[in-house]
Amino acid sequence: MSGVVEYQMLKTDQKALEINLNDPIYGTFAEIGAGQEVARNFFQAGAAAGTIAKTMSAYDKTYSDAIYGPEPSNRYVCEDRLYKMLDHEWSLMEERLKESRPDATFFVFADTVQAINYTRTIKGNGWLGVRFRLSPDGPINDMVIHAKMLDTNNRLQQEVIGILGVNMIYAIFYYNKNPELMVRSLIDNIKDRVSIDLLRINGNDFSYFDKRLLSLYLVKHQMTTVSMFDENKKGIHPSEFLYRKSLMVVRGNFKPPTLVTVDVIKNSYSQFVSDTKEDTQKVLLMMEMTLEYLSNKEGELDEKDFLDRADLLNALGYKVLLSNCKNHEMLINYLKDYKISNLGLVIGMHRLYEIILEKYQNNQDGNLLSAFGELFSKNIKVYAYPAINQENNQVVTASNMIVPEGIEFLYKYLLQSGQIAPVKEYNAENLGIYPSDIVDDIKNGGTDWKTKVPKELVELIQKKSMFEQ
Repeated sequence: MSGVVEYQMLKTDQKALEINLNDPIYGTFAEIGAGQEVARNFFQAGAAAGTIAKTMSAYDKTYSDAIYGPEPSNRYVCEDRLYKMLDHEWSLMEERLKESRPDATFFVFADTVQAINYTRTIKGNGWLGVRFRLSPDGPINDMVIHAKMLDTNNRLQQEVIGILGVNMIYAIFYYNKNPELMVRSLIDNIKDRVSIDLLRINGNDFSYFDKRLLSLYLVKHQMTTVSMFDENKKGIHPSEFLYRKSLMVVRGNFKPPTLVTVDVIKNSYSQFVSDTKEDTQKVLLMMEMTLEYLSNKEGELDEKDFLDRADLLNALGYKVLLSNCKNHEMLINYLKDYKISNLGLVIGMHRLYEIILEKYQNNQDGNLLSAFGELFSKNIKVYAYPAINQENNQVVTASNMIVPEGIEFLYKYLLQSGQIAPVKEYNAENLGIYPSDIVDDIKNGGTDWKTKVPKELVELIQKKSMFEQ
């Protein structure tokens, strides 16, 4: 993909007016929760009759269920509800207006939102979507996002929803040829007031790029610290599958996944399932890639490199969590909203030692227990996978790792309490396999690397010429 072109950020009323004056663009607004905030921007901009076919709200559940059908889960701010709204309103739009407006490029905007409440037990979040055509007889496309409002005032959160909706509609009609610009423009005039942690775009008009890049752009442009996609390359959101489940996260650079990587995942996960004593259907597994691992020495992101690694993880059947979490505490903080029953974090021994040493050196002022408490809490367990000490060729485990004397008592407590768990099963013969050596071998035209990665990945690496540059 090409880089983001420079563009002049337009004010919200400018965007709304430009859409209103664009004759073919014509659609419906259905908004539940925060009020008619998006439609209001188009009315206030002027010439709204050129854009708006209908606006509606249904705040009472009985009315809403009569229109869109009941929600078995009794959750109305959810992805399923949004799609029911889009399906219903789109059907009406085409049924009632297709013949009278054959030259129109129809759209339906829908949102289901809960803004912050008076007691602040609800932080404010919502699902927003647009179903649309880019030409009168063109394919039907969808843009769907999940957003968290960051203002601490109900009125300000409603304002953000109104601006975000305008940005979405403008982006699909005016920036649809540049995916990165389309994503980046979503926070025009509301930067730092909203977090967007899911963006999904479907439809034949957007088949020209890999949708996993949307997750990359969200994190790259600091619109969220975490974005996710599944093994089928589809953007997913934790609220739809993580709530009150157990989750194990394996962080790595995965360039490429090796036999050691597979062993780490298999044995750590097996031990985690045993520890949680839950059915495997309730114990989920995700691979975490961070921007730190994806950036080159100049701090730039290589999109092909990202997609190559994503391809390999997806080929192994894994969901991917993409983050800008410089430490595990940031990831833990993001996941708090989903009331995860048990969280397992897989860490190599070298990284575990770095974490222990860093916390010890940076908290000599009496805050040592507090600093460790951020990472090690009752429902969080760190699984430490062994490594080879290259100086003496000995296997280092969580049980035999030597830590500074001043923190030895605390480290032993974490081991004894089970909050740091040595991964018990491992293949010692493979501990000397390093991804960097494999990449070097590929670049040099070697073949030894083929014996060090999973067999199912060898053909894919060769077919797509991965890691050759």
